[in-house]
Amino acid sequence: MAERKAYLDLGNGQPPIELPIYSATMGPDVIDIRSLGKHGVFTYDPGFMSTASCNSSITYIDGDAGILLYRGYPIEQLAEHADFMEVCYLLLNGELPTGSQRHDFDNTLRKVSMVHDQINNFFRGFRRDAHPMASMVGVVGALSAFYHDSFDIADPRHREISAFRMLAKVPTIAAMSYKYNIGQPFVYPQNRLGYVENFMHMMFATPCEEYVANPVLVRALERIFILHADHEQNASTSTVRLAGSSGANPFACIAAGIASLWGPAHGGANEAVLKMLEEIGDVSNIPDVIARAKDKSNPFRLMGFGHRVYKNFDPRANLMRKTCHEVLNELGMQDDRLFKTALELERIALEDPYFIEKKLYPNVDFYSGIVLRAIGIPVNMFTAIFAISRTIGWISQWSEMIADPEQRIGRPRQLYCGAEQREFVPIGKR
Repeated sequence: MAERKAYLDLGNGQPPIELPIYSATMGPDVIDIRSLGKHGVFTYDPGFMSTASCNSSITYIDGDAGILLYRGYPIEQLAEHADFMEVCYLLLNGELPTGSQRHDFDNTLRKVSMVHDQINNFFRGFRRDAHPMASMVGVVGALSAFYHDSFDIADPRHREISAFRMLAKVPTIAAMSYKYNIGQPFVYPQNRLGYVENFMHMMFATPCEEYVANPVLVRALERIFILHADHEQNASTSTVRLAGSSGANPFACIAAGIASLWGPAHGGANEAVLKMLEEIGDVSNIPDVIARAKDKSNPFRLMGFGHRVYKNFDPRANLMRKTCHEVLNELGMQDDRLFKTALELERIALEDPYFIEKKLYPNVDFYSGIVLRAIGIPVNMFTAIFAISRTIGWISQWSEMIADPEQRIGRPRQLYCGAEQREFVPIGKR
Protein backbone atom coordinates (compact mmCIF):
# COMPACT_ATOMS: atom_id res chain seq x y z
CA MET A 1 0.00 0.00 0.00
CA ALA A 2 1.10 3.55 -0.71
CA GLU A 3 2.28 5.42 2.39
CA ARG A 4 2.26 8.85 0.77
CA LYS A 5 -0.24 10.82 -1.27
CA ALA A 6 -0.04 13.44 -3.99
CA TYR A 7 -2.86 15.91 -4.60
CA LEU A 8 -3.90 17.36 -7.95
CA ASP A 9 -5.91 20.58 -7.91
CA LEU A 10 -7.81 21.04 -11.19
CA GLY A 11 -8.80 24.55 -10.25
CA ASN A 12 -12.51 23.96 -10.84
CA GLY A 13 -13.71 24.43 -7.30
CA GLN A 14 -13.73 20.68 -6.65
CA PRO A 15 -11.61 19.13 -3.90
CA PRO A 16 -8.07 18.14 -4.98
CA ILE A 17 -7.74 14.63 -6.38
CA GLU A 18 -5.85 12.28 -4.07
CA LEU A 19 -3.26 10.11 -5.85
CA PRO A 20 -1.20 7.36 -4.13
CA ILE A 21 2.61 7.43 -4.39
CA TYR A 22 4.40 4.09 -4.65
CA SER A 23 8.08 3.63 -3.84
CA ALA A 24 10.38 1.65 -6.12
CA THR A 25 13.06 -0.74 -4.89
CA MET A 26 15.50 1.43 -6.84
CA GLY A 27 14.89 4.57 -8.86
CA PRO A 28 12.15 7.22 -8.86
CA ASP A 29 8.84 6.80 -7.06
CA VAL A 30 5.66 6.77 -9.13
CA ILE A 31 2.31 8.50 -8.75
CA ASP A 32 -0.66 6.20 -9.38
CA ILE A 33 -2.85 8.12 -11.83
CA ARG A 34 -5.31 5.35 -12.65
CA SER A 35 -8.19 7.13 -10.92
CA LEU A 36 -7.90 10.31 -13.02
CA GLY A 37 -10.36 9.06 -15.62
CA LYS A 38 -13.13 9.07 -13.02
CA HIS A 39 -12.60 12.82 -12.74
CA GLY A 40 -12.72 13.39 -16.49
CA VAL A 41 -9.02 14.13 -17.03
CA PHE A 42 -6.02 12.20 -18.30
CA THR A 43 -2.27 12.82 -18.48
CA TYR A 44 -0.59 13.86 -21.72
CA ASP A 45 2.81 12.21 -22.21
CA PRO A 46 3.92 11.68 -25.85
CA GLY A 47 6.45 8.87 -26.02
CA PHE A 48 5.55 7.87 -22.45
CA MET A 49 8.68 9.62 -21.19
CA SER A 50 7.24 10.13 -17.70
CA THR A 51 4.78 7.24 -17.50
CA ALA A 52 5.39 3.81 -15.98
CA SER A 53 3.25 1.38 -17.97
CA CYS A 54 3.90 -1.56 -15.66
CA ASN A 55 5.81 -2.76 -12.63
CA SER A 56 8.73 -5.07 -13.36
CA SER A 57 11.47 -6.87 -11.46
CA ILE A 58 13.62 -7.79 -14.48
CA THR A 59 15.86 -4.87 -15.48
CA TYR A 60 16.83 -1.60 -13.84
CA ILE A 61 18.55 1.35 -15.52
CA ASP A 62 19.93 4.53 -13.95
CA GLY A 63 20.96 6.58 -16.96
CA ASP A 64 22.57 9.38 -14.94
CA ALA A 65 24.78 7.01 -12.97
CA GLY A 66 25.44 4.65 -15.90
CA ILE A 67 23.94 1.60 -14.17
CA LEU A 68 22.32 -1.43 -15.84
CA LEU A 69 21.16 -4.34 -13.69
CA TYR A 70 19.63 -7.67 -14.72
CA ARG A 71 17.63 -8.99 -11.76
CA GLY A 72 19.90 -6.91 -9.50
CA TYR A 73 23.20 -8.08 -11.00
CA PRO A 74 25.44 -5.41 -12.61
CA ILE A 75 25.86 -5.93 -16.33
CA GLU A 76 29.63 -5.62 -15.91
CA GLN A 77 29.76 -8.72 -13.70
CA LEU A 78 27.46 -10.77 -15.93
CA ALA A 79 29.32 -9.89 -19.12
CA GLU A 80 32.70 -10.72 -17.57
CA HIS A 81 31.83 -13.89 -15.67
CA ALA A 82 28.57 -15.41 -16.99
CA ASP A 83 27.70 -17.02 -20.29
CA PHE A 84 24.57 -16.22 -22.27
CA MET A 85 22.69 -19.31 -21.07
CA GLU A 86 23.17 -18.25 -17.44
CA VAL A 87 21.90 -14.77 -18.28
CA CYS A 88 18.88 -16.22 -20.12
CA TYR A 89 18.03 -18.41 -17.14
CA LEU A 90 18.44 -15.43 -14.81
CA LEU A 91 16.15 -13.15 -16.82
CA LEU A 92 13.50 -15.82 -17.25
CA ASN A 93 13.54 -17.26 -13.72
CA GLY A 94 14.83 -14.49 -11.48
CA GLU A 95 17.89 -16.28 -10.11
CA LEU A 96 21.18 -17.54 -11.49
CA PRO A 97 21.13 -21.29 -12.18
CA THR A 98 22.97 -23.99 -10.31
CA GLY A 99 25.22 -26.26 -12.33
CA SER A 100 22.50 -28.85 -12.85
CA GLN A 101 19.87 -26.22 -13.67
CA ARG A 102 22.24 -24.66 -16.21
CA HIS A 103 22.85 -28.08 -17.79
CA ASP A 104 19.14 -28.93 -18.01
CA PHE A 105 18.26 -25.49 -19.40
CA ASP A 106 20.92 -25.68 -22.09
CA ASN A 107 20.03 -29.28 -22.95
CA THR A 108 16.35 -28.42 -23.39
CA LEU A 109 17.18 -25.58 -25.77
CA ARG A 110 19.45 -27.80 -27.87
CA LYS A 111 16.63 -30.30 -28.39
CA VAL A 112 14.18 -27.72 -29.78
CA SER A 113 16.49 -25.57 -31.91
CA MET A 114 15.30 -27.09 -35.21
CA VAL A 115 12.22 -25.67 -36.90
CA HIS A 116 9.46 -27.62 -38.62
CA ASP A 117 10.57 -28.72 -42.08
CA GLN A 118 7.63 -26.92 -43.72
CA ILE A 119 9.05 -23.62 -42.45
CA ASN A 120 11.45 -23.92 -45.39
CA ASN A 121 8.50 -23.30 -47.70
CA PHE A 122 7.90 -19.88 -46.17
CA PHE A 123 11.34 -18.71 -47.21
CA ARG A 124 10.78 -19.81 -50.78
CA GLY A 125 7.92 -17.33 -50.96
CA PHE A 126 10.29 -14.41 -50.29
CA ARG A 127 12.51 -12.67 -52.80
CA ARG A 128 16.17 -13.58 -52.42
CA ASP A 129 17.06 -9.94 -51.82
CA ALA A 130 14.53 -9.56 -49.00
CA HIS A 131 16.00 -7.96 -45.88
CA PRO A 132 16.63 -10.66 -43.24
CA MET A 133 14.46 -8.77 -40.76
CA ALA A 134 11.53 -8.88 -43.21
CA SER A 135 11.89 -12.66 -43.34
CA MET A 136 12.19 -12.93 -39.56
CA VAL A 137 9.03 -10.92 -38.90
CA GLY A 138 7.04 -13.24 -41.16
CA VAL A 139 8.58 -16.56 -40.15
CA VAL A 140 8.58 -15.96 -36.38
CA GLY A 141 4.91 -14.99 -36.57
CA ALA A 142 4.26 -18.14 -38.62
CA LEU A 143 5.60 -20.34 -35.81
CA SER A 144 2.17 -20.01 -34.21
CA ALA A 145 0.78 -22.10 -37.09
CA PHE A 146 3.09 -24.98 -36.14
CA TYR A 147 3.42 -24.93 -32.35
CA HIS A 148 -0.11 -24.31 -31.13
CA ASP A 149 -0.01 -27.03 -28.47
CA SER A 150 1.14 -24.50 -25.84
CA PHE A 151 -1.21 -21.58 -26.41
CA ASP A 152 -2.80 -21.50 -22.96
CA ILE A 153 -0.98 -18.41 -21.76
CA ALA A 154 -2.60 -18.75 -18.31
CA ASP A 155 -0.72 -22.05 -17.83
CA PRO A 156 2.85 -21.44 -16.53
CA ARG A 157 4.03 -24.68 -18.15
CA HIS A 158 2.72 -23.58 -21.54
CA ARG A 159 4.50 -20.23 -21.13
CA GLU A 160 7.71 -22.08 -20.29
CA ILE A 161 7.43 -24.32 -23.37
CA SER A 162 6.83 -21.27 -25.57
CA ALA A 163 9.83 -19.52 -24.01
CA PHE A 164 12.12 -22.46 -24.76
CA ARG A 165 10.90 -22.74 -28.32
CA MET A 166 11.26 -19.05 -28.98
CA LEU A 167 14.72 -18.78 -27.49
CA ALA A 168 15.96 -21.86 -29.36
CA LYS A 169 14.39 -21.23 -32.76
CA VAL A 170 14.97 -17.49 -33.33
CA PRO A 171 18.74 -17.99 -33.98
CA THR A 172 17.89 -20.80 -36.41
CA ILE A 173 15.43 -18.56 -38.26
CA ALA A 174 17.90 -15.66 -38.31
CA ALA A 175 20.59 -17.89 -39.83
CA MET A 176 18.10 -19.25 -42.36
CA SER A 177 17.19 -15.68 -43.32
CA TYR A 178 20.84 -14.97 -44.02
CA LYS A 179 21.46 -18.16 -45.98
CA TYR A 180 18.37 -17.58 -48.11
CA ASN A 181 19.47 -14.00 -48.75
CA ILE A 182 22.86 -15.08 -50.14
CA GLY A 183 21.57 -18.13 -52.01
CA GLN A 184 23.18 -20.83 -49.89
CA PRO A 185 21.43 -23.94 -48.53
CA PHE A 186 20.20 -23.89 -44.95
CA VAL A 187 22.55 -25.33 -42.33
CA TYR A 188 20.84 -27.23 -39.53
CA PRO A 189 21.72 -26.72 -35.85
CA GLN A 190 24.13 -29.11 -34.14
CA ASN A 191 23.25 -30.32 -30.64
CA ARG A 192 26.94 -30.77 -29.81
CA LEU A 193 27.55 -27.03 -30.03
CA GLY A 194 26.82 -24.29 -27.53
CA TYR A 195 24.16 -21.64 -28.20
CA VAL A 196 26.40 -18.94 -29.68
CA GLU A 197 28.77 -21.31 -31.45
CA ASN A 198 25.77 -23.10 -32.96
CA PHE A 199 24.45 -19.85 -34.41
CA MET A 200 27.84 -19.07 -35.95
CA HIS A 201 27.90 -22.61 -37.39
CA MET A 202 24.49 -22.10 -39.01
CA MET A 203 25.65 -18.74 -40.39
CA PHE A 204 29.04 -19.68 -41.82
CA ALA A 205 29.17 -23.44 -42.46
CA THR A 206 28.20 -24.95 -45.81
CA PRO A 207 27.52 -28.55 -46.88
CA CYS A 208 30.93 -28.42 -48.56
CA GLU A 209 32.94 -27.29 -45.58
CA GLU A 210 32.65 -27.48 -41.80
CA TYR A 211 32.99 -24.24 -39.88
CA VAL A 212 35.15 -24.21 -36.75
CA ALA A 213 34.50 -21.08 -34.73
CA ASN A 214 37.34 -19.07 -33.23
CA PRO A 215 36.82 -19.08 -29.41
CA VAL A 216 37.68 -15.37 -29.20
CA LEU A 217 34.96 -14.55 -31.74
CA VAL A 218 32.46 -16.83 -30.00
CA ARG A 219 33.07 -15.04 -26.73
CA ALA A 220 32.77 -11.66 -28.44
CA LEU A 221 29.38 -12.53 -29.95
CA GLU A 222 28.26 -14.03 -26.65
CA ARG A 223 29.09 -10.75 -24.93
CA ILE A 224 27.05 -8.86 -27.53
CA PHE A 225 24.12 -11.18 -26.77
CA ILE A 226 24.48 -10.59 -23.02
CA LEU A 227 24.76 -6.80 -23.31
CA HIS A 228 21.64 -6.58 -25.50
CA ALA A 229 19.50 -9.19 -23.71
CA ASP A 230 17.16 -6.67 -22.09
CA HIS A 231 16.91 -2.91 -21.63
CA GLU A 232 13.83 -2.14 -19.59
CA GLN A 233 10.67 -0.77 -21.26
CA ASN A 234 12.12 0.28 -24.62
CA ALA A 235 10.05 0.54 -27.82
CA SER A 236 10.21 -3.13 -28.85
CA THR A 237 9.67 -4.45 -25.30
CA SER A 238 6.70 -2.14 -24.87
CA THR A 239 5.39 -3.41 -28.20
CA VAL A 240 5.65 -7.02 -27.01
CA ARG A 241 3.84 -6.16 -23.79
CA LEU A 242 1.11 -4.21 -25.57
CA ALA A 243 0.51 -7.01 -28.06
CA GLY A 244 0.57 -9.56 -25.27
CA SER A 245 -1.93 -7.61 -23.19
CA SER A 246 -4.64 -8.62 -25.68
CA GLY A 247 -3.92 -12.30 -25.03
CA ALA A 248 -2.12 -12.79 -28.34
CA ASN A 249 0.06 -15.89 -28.60
CA PRO A 250 3.74 -15.41 -27.73
CA PHE A 251 5.01 -16.02 -31.27
CA ALA A 252 2.85 -13.17 -32.57
CA CYS A 253 4.04 -10.94 -29.72
CA ILE A 254 7.72 -11.58 -30.43
CA ALA A 255 7.14 -11.01 -34.16
CA ALA A 256 5.66 -7.62 -33.21
CA GLY A 257 8.76 -6.91 -31.14
CA ILE A 258 11.01 -7.78 -34.09
CA ALA A 259 9.01 -5.41 -36.31
CA SER A 260 9.45 -2.60 -33.78
CA LEU A 261 13.15 -3.33 -33.39
CA TRP A 262 13.61 -3.09 -37.15
CA GLY A 263 12.99 0.66 -37.02
CA PRO A 264 16.21 2.63 -37.63
CA ALA A 265 15.65 4.71 -34.49
CA HIS A 266 15.74 1.54 -32.36
CA GLY A 267 17.70 -1.43 -33.65
CA GLY A 268 19.57 0.11 -36.54
CA ALA A 269 22.11 2.21 -34.66
CA ASN A 270 25.15 -0.05 -35.12
CA GLU A 271 24.32 -0.37 -38.81
CA ALA A 272 24.29 3.43 -39.01
CA VAL A 273 27.74 3.53 -37.37
CA LEU A 274 29.25 1.32 -40.07
CA LYS A 275 27.60 3.40 -42.78
CA MET A 276 29.07 6.56 -41.24
CA LEU A 277 32.56 5.04 -41.07
CA GLU A 278 32.33 4.01 -44.73
CA GLU A 279 31.31 7.56 -45.66
CA ILE A 280 34.22 9.05 -43.69
CA GLY A 281 36.45 6.76 -45.71
CA ASP A 282 39.84 7.56 -44.23
CA VAL A 283 41.50 8.87 -41.08
CA SER A 284 42.57 11.99 -42.97
CA ASN A 285 38.92 13.05 -43.28
CA ILE A 286 38.22 12.92 -39.55
CA PRO A 287 39.16 16.56 -38.70
CA ASP A 288 36.51 17.79 -41.15
CA VAL A 289 33.96 15.37 -39.69
CA ILE A 290 34.70 16.52 -36.14
CA ALA A 291 34.34 20.15 -37.20
CA ARG A 292 30.94 19.40 -38.74
CA ALA A 293 29.85 17.58 -35.58
CA LYS A 294 30.76 20.61 -33.46
CA ASP A 295 29.00 23.07 -35.76
CA LYS A 296 25.57 23.77 -34.24
CA SER A 297 24.24 25.00 -37.58
CA ASN A 298 25.19 21.74 -39.31
CA PRO A 299 22.59 18.92 -39.10
CA PHE A 300 25.34 16.28 -39.29
CA ARG A 301 25.88 14.20 -36.17
CA LEU A 302 28.22 11.38 -35.29
CA MET A 303 26.48 8.02 -35.04
CA GLY A 304 27.32 5.81 -32.07
CA PHE A 305 28.10 8.66 -29.67
CA GLY A 306 25.98 9.55 -26.65
CA HIS A 307 22.80 7.75 -25.62
CA ARG A 308 19.18 8.71 -25.01
CA VAL A 309 19.09 6.93 -21.64
CA TYR A 310 22.69 7.05 -20.43
CA LYS A 311 23.76 10.62 -19.67
CA ASN A 312 27.28 9.50 -18.80
CA PHE A 313 29.21 6.54 -20.21
CA ASP A 314 27.05 3.65 -21.38
CA PRO A 315 28.07 0.82 -18.98
CA ARG A 316 27.86 -1.65 -21.86
CA ALA A 317 30.26 0.42 -23.96
CA ASN A 318 33.27 -0.18 -21.68
CA LEU A 319 32.74 -3.92 -21.99
CA MET A 320 32.17 -3.74 -25.74
CA ARG A 321 35.25 -1.56 -26.17
CA LYS A 322 37.39 -4.21 -24.49
CA THR A 323 35.81 -6.91 -26.66
CA CYS A 324 36.36 -4.83 -29.78
CA HIS A 325 40.09 -4.54 -29.16
CA GLU A 326 40.36 -8.25 -28.31
CA VAL A 327 38.75 -9.15 -31.63
CA LEU A 328 40.85 -6.74 -33.68
CA ASN A 329 44.03 -8.03 -32.05
CA GLU A 330 43.00 -11.65 -32.59
CA LEU A 331 42.31 -11.08 -36.28
CA GLY A 332 45.22 -8.69 -36.87
CA MET A 333 42.89 -6.01 -38.21
CA GLN A 334 44.27 -2.95 -36.47
CA ASP A 335 45.46 -1.62 -39.83
CA ASP A 336 42.13 -2.12 -41.61
CA ARG A 337 41.04 1.24 -43.08
CA LEU A 338 37.58 1.16 -41.49
CA PHE A 339 38.86 0.11 -38.10
CA LYS A 340 41.66 2.68 -38.11
CA THR A 341 39.01 5.33 -38.75
CA ALA A 342 36.89 4.00 -35.89
CA LEU A 343 39.81 3.88 -33.46
CA GLU A 344 40.80 7.46 -34.28
CA LEU A 345 37.22 8.63 -33.72
CA GLU A 346 37.23 6.77 -30.42
CA ARG A 347 40.50 8.43 -29.37
CA ILE A 348 39.18 11.90 -30.13
CA ALA A 349 35.89 11.30 -28.34
CA LEU A 350 37.71 10.16 -25.20
CA GLU A 351 40.17 13.08 -25.22
CA ASP A 352 38.50 16.09 -26.90
CA PRO A 353 37.10 18.60 -24.31
CA TYR A 354 34.04 19.22 -26.51
CA PHE A 355 33.00 15.55 -26.44
CA ILE A 356 33.86 15.18 -22.75
CA GLU A 357 31.86 18.28 -21.79
CA LYS A 358 28.86 17.16 -23.87
CA LYS A 359 29.29 13.57 -22.58
CA LEU A 360 29.33 12.32 -26.15
CA TYR A 361 31.14 9.10 -25.39
CA PRO A 362 31.13 6.12 -27.74
CA ASN A 363 28.15 3.91 -26.88
CA VAL A 364 27.64 0.17 -27.19
CA ASP A 365 26.41 0.49 -30.79
CA PHE A 366 29.65 2.15 -31.88
CA TYR A 367 31.70 -0.85 -30.80
CA SER A 368 29.25 -3.66 -31.52
CA GLY A 369 29.02 -2.77 -35.20
CA ILE A 370 32.80 -2.90 -35.51
CA VAL A 371 32.92 -6.28 -33.76
CA LEU A 372 30.14 -7.78 -35.87
CA ARG A 373 31.85 -6.67 -39.07
CA ALA A 374 35.14 -8.18 -37.91
CA ILE A 375 33.42 -11.48 -37.12
CA GLY A 376 32.13 -11.54 -40.69
CA ILE A 377 28.47 -10.75 -40.11
CA PRO A 378 27.10 -8.54 -42.92
CA VAL A 379 25.55 -5.19 -42.11
CA ASN A 380 22.02 -6.27 -43.08
CA MET A 381 22.20 -8.93 -40.33
CA PHE A 382 23.12 -6.52 -37.55
CA THR A 383 19.53 -5.91 -36.45
CA ALA A 384 18.80 -9.64 -36.69
CA ILE A 385 21.66 -10.23 -34.23
CA PHE A 386 20.01 -7.66 -31.97
CA ALA A 387 16.72 -9.58 -32.27
CA ILE A 388 18.38 -12.85 -31.22
CA SER A 389 19.91 -11.10 -28.22
CA ARG A 390 16.69 -9.40 -27.16
CA THR A 391 14.41 -12.44 -27.54
CA ILE A 392 15.12 -13.57 -23.98
CA GLY A 393 14.26 -10.10 -22.69
CA TRP A 394 11.04 -9.97 -24.67
CA ILE A 395 9.88 -13.42 -23.58
CA SER A 396 10.78 -12.70 -19.94
CA GLN A 397 8.88 -9.40 -20.00
CA TRP A 398 5.91 -11.07 -21.73
CA SER A 399 5.80 -13.89 -19.19
CA GLU A 400 6.05 -11.44 -16.29
CA MET A 401 3.19 -9.38 -17.72
CA ILE A 402 0.91 -12.40 -18.20
CA ALA A 403 1.49 -13.47 -14.57
CA ASP A 404 0.80 -9.96 -13.23
CA PRO A 405 -2.67 -9.80 -11.62
CA GLU A 406 -2.84 -6.06 -12.43
CA GLN A 407 -2.30 -6.69 -16.15
CA ARG A 408 -5.02 -5.29 -18.41
CA ILE A 409 -5.31 -4.86 -22.14
CA GLY A 410 -3.36 -1.80 -23.20
CA ARG A 411 -5.55 1.16 -24.10
CA PRO A 412 -3.72 4.53 -24.13
CA ARG A 413 -5.82 7.67 -24.08
CA GLN A 414 -5.39 10.68 -26.37
CA LEU A 415 -5.66 14.45 -26.47
CA TYR A 416 -8.21 14.94 -29.26
CA CYS A 417 -7.47 17.98 -31.45
CA GLY A 418 -9.84 17.32 -34.37
CA ALA A 419 -13.13 18.89 -35.46
CA GLU A 420 -16.00 19.28 -33.02
CA GLN A 421 -19.21 17.34 -33.66
CA ARG A 422 -20.89 18.44 -36.89
CA GLU A 423 -23.76 17.39 -39.12
CA PHE A 424 -23.33 15.33 -42.26
CA VAL A 425 -24.02 17.20 -45.51
CA PRO A 426 -25.14 15.14 -48.58
CA ILE A 427 -22.69 15.24 -51.46
CA GLY A 428 -25.02 17.22 -53.69
CA LYS A 429 -25.14 20.10 -51.17
CA ARG A 430 -21.40 20.36 -50.45
